[in-house]
Amino acid sequence: MRKITALKLQRRNKERVNVYLDGEFAFGLARIVAAWLKVGQELSEEKITELLAKDGIEVAYQRALKFISYRPRAEKEVGDNLRKHDVPAETIELVMERLRDKNYVNDQQFAALWVDNRNEFRPRGRRALRAELRKKGIQDTTIENTLEDLDEETLAYRAATKKARRYRELDYQDFRKKLSGFLARRGFNYGIISNIIPKVWEETNISQDNENETESSEVLK
Repeated sequence: MRKITALKLQRRNKERVNVYLDGEFAFGLARIVAAWLKVGQELSEEKITELLAKDGIEVAYQRALKFISYRPRAEKEVGDNLRKHDVPAETIELVMERLRDKNYVNDQQFAALWVDNRNEFRPRGRRALRAELRKKGIQDTTIENTLEDLDEETLAYRAATKKARRYRELDYQDFRKKLSGFLARRGFNYGIISNIIPKVWEETNISQDNENETESSEVLK
């Protein structure tokens, strides 16, 4: 048995406590792990091992919380980050269970947020979204549930309309080639692309004709 002779908050991290046994520094613990300790208490080697194991879990948990504080994360991302810091597999699983219980990680919600963000700022087709979510470690069933109601044609039209401004000086063949390549890279299939391009071409040319007419009117004034 070893006796606790002092408990001191660390200077640089007030969330950790230095534990002194028999007059000498022994180890540091998270405050939540050390909360029940008191000076004069005796610890067996088994109890010390248990405390250190709990501290390892708490340190990994706090690391995971910090990692997900910047933006939502998929479970695989959190696990990969912990592995990068040499956290043992059994500790990672305990941390993940704790995060799931508190709904701090939820792959279904993550996938929905990911797709909503893409739809808003950089529209993509099912193929591209599926590949991105798989790379994040999302299960296929979750991916398919998330993409079930995706309106690819509307998304392709939005993406094409924005991009078409850069190509409006081109003839139709070059316009079609460049815009088709762009939409294909965004993961839209041939059928959707072939439906969208003539419509966008027509609208782009009408818009340019209107701009030209406005410019001519300004000159005449």
